[in-house]
Amino acid sequence: MARISRRKFLETAAALGATAAWGHGLALASTVRWQERRDLFPEGVASGDPDSHSVLLWTRRAPIDDAFIDKLHVEVAEDERFERVVAATDAPISKDADYTCRVLVGGLKPRHAYWYRFTDKMGEGSRLGRTITAPEEPDTRPVKFVFVSCQNVNQGAQNAYRRMIFEDKQADEAEQIGFILHLGDFIYEIVWYPEDRPQGMYDRKIFDVVRYPDGEKHSDFHIPTSVDGYRAVYRGYLKDPDLQDARARWPFVNMWDNHEFSWLGWQSLQIFEGKTRPAQTRKVAAMQAFFEYQPARMSRPNSSSLEKFEPPHVVDRPVTTFDDHGLGTEPNNLAAIHSLKGYRAMRYGKNMELIVTDQRTFCSEDPTGMKEAKAFSSADFPEMVPQEALEILDAGRTWNGGKPPAAIRYGGSEVPNFSKDRPAQTILGAEQKTWFLERLRASKATWKIWGNTTATLEMRADPQNLPAGVGKPWPGAGYAGFGGGDWSTAYVERAEVYDFVRDHGITGFATVAGDRHSFWAGYAAKALPPAKFEPVGIAFVTGSISAPGLVEAYEHVFPKDSPTRPLFLGQAAADPRPQPTVNMMLKHGVKSCLEYVKTGDIVAARAVSNPDNAPHVSFVDMGGHGYCVVHVTSDAIETEFVCIPRPLERSSTDDGGPLRYRVRTRTTMWKHGEVPKMETKVVEGEREARFSI
Repeated sequence: MARISRRKFLETAAALGATAAWGHGLALASTVRWQERRDLFPEGVASGDPDSHSVLLWTRRAPIDDAFIDKLHVEVAEDERFERVVAATDAPISKDADYTCRVLVGGLKPRHAYWYRFTDKMGEGSRLGRTITAPEEPDTRPVKFVFVSCQNVNQGAQNAYRRMIFEDKQADEAEQIGFILHLGDFIYEIVWYPEDRPQGMYDRKIFDVVRYPDGEKHSDFHIPTSVDGYRAVYRGYLKDPDLQDARARWPFVNMWDNHEFSWLGWQSLQIFEGKTRPAQTRKVAAMQAFFEYQPARMSRPNSSSLEKFEPPHVVDRPVTTFDDHGLGTEPNNLAAIHSLKGYRAMRYGKNMELIVTDQRTFCSEDPTGMKEAKAFSSADFPEMVPQEALEILDAGRTWNGGKPPAAIRYGGSEVPNFSKDRPAQTILGAEQKTWFLERLRASKATWKIWGNTTATLEMRADPQNLPAGVGKPWPGAGYAGFGGGDWSTAYVERAEVYDFVRDHGITGFATVAGDRHSFWAGYAAKALPPAKFEPVGIAFVTGSISAPGLVEAYEHVFPKDSPTRPLFLGQAAADPRPQPTVNMMLKHGVKSCLEYVKTGDIVAARAVSNPDNAPHVSFVDMGGHGYCVVHVTSDAIETEFVCIPRPLERSSTDDGGPLRYRVRTRTTMWKHGEVPKMETKVVEGEREARFSI
């Protein structure tokens, strides 16, 4: 990336709502009287979205006893002692921005580590932060980053960050992590207070993280209703010492998922008790809090303030009309969803371009979440939905060349096709999709990495292959999916993206994703057998940092008398406890699960694998917590799943506690017309039925 002029840099800082600090080129000793006072900066410090010559810095100076602080002094140095300060400036803070501070520092060296700190007018200072700029485009050296998602401080511990920091400090400088890609659910706006669930959640106790000043209660949990509520949950989360340490060590690239706004939210709508309601004011509040607490290069369309968000005025109005892409045309909806633009791209040397998209703001309504879709669920087959129904509902009026069926057969019934007059489902929305595809096509990087907040690898099983006598016959026509909510059942748009990759000869295409609370590795393909299986890239999903996963839920809520229980939680004679055979089902199919329960022999179970069930899956663990390390070179991409035990309590050791396993994949670059080949192996830890290869 060429160096930009100081004038252009100032314009960029203003667009991002940040004070500008320009590196002066000289390395001078600090003359600032600084004394660390973490109590005055209780949320710590952070940096974000580095490019080769600049990075965005952040902190919050909490008001104490109404003492008036209207600005902070920031310093950036090449050393921890601040004897080589290369940039410094004053930046305003105010109540309007919840006393947060954002500074864009430019004129820095590429691929270089810096230290930074904030100081108030009394000499009281923040903790020290460390950040790293990106390499310039011609730089051919390897790139290393981590992607994470789904941390629930209310219900778990952030031990994964401690493990990450511990291992990074042991690594040689050239092998250290360059940045953290956080793919959403940084916060969970759904908050339980300890008294709401004295029994806890599963095996977890509820931690007292936040109390909403003006929240709303549903069932036994609370949600925010204002910007003060969203701010409160960020403040509560950022007091977590391990999360705060991670933000102080690396720059983060952040993207929201659903919980930064609302659990079942889409566009500016919320769903509670099965009812959809307008929530434009809350959408804007969520965007404002994200802007204030996450240092990210996101633009605001109608603001030029350097220290506050300046939210658009909106009211909560029903959204009843939608365009041909499922976008609500109600003016307040449009104003709310455009109040902050999150999708963006980041070039990281010659070998990598990261393209991050927003899966929640512009998506159409998920048909599988509608009440009419319940007709395709059965207590005899918990979790499973017939794939043929999912495909028809997803395609809407575009199915079969514009001739969708009026009804869909399920068992002995004809279920009305409630989606037949609707447009095909979109996750990206028309405007963002156009931008994404063009950015993908134009990229000159060796590896084009698509950052998703929702998983792209399809989840399916083959209940049609269940032997007679194992419960009732499967009422579907063939394979089963597991409902919507991600790219797993966005068949039409997923095919559009992957066909674009194929037709434009794009190689080095990889997706990284979160949200699913599980580890997955495999191939990016638009369809599975019996349709043509045609991989165009590779795909990965990371386990959650701390949020509960499906295996944990199954252990507590899956019906013990269900004939299909062995497919999810199977227990062979020698097993001291049920094993998560759901991993085996998703990879190898139902017969493998039954064989494992019968014999306890994993080799025998895999011998009866259905090769057509999941040829796109190389590894799956629906119960994994931790993170994924990505190592990119000019000829290969390696990933490493670092899985830790269920994080019920904060670890007392520097390494964050024990390791469950470390699984590594390697994929060498393929040529146009070739199919990518992934090698997967367990390099440390468990080698049992708790995951599936």
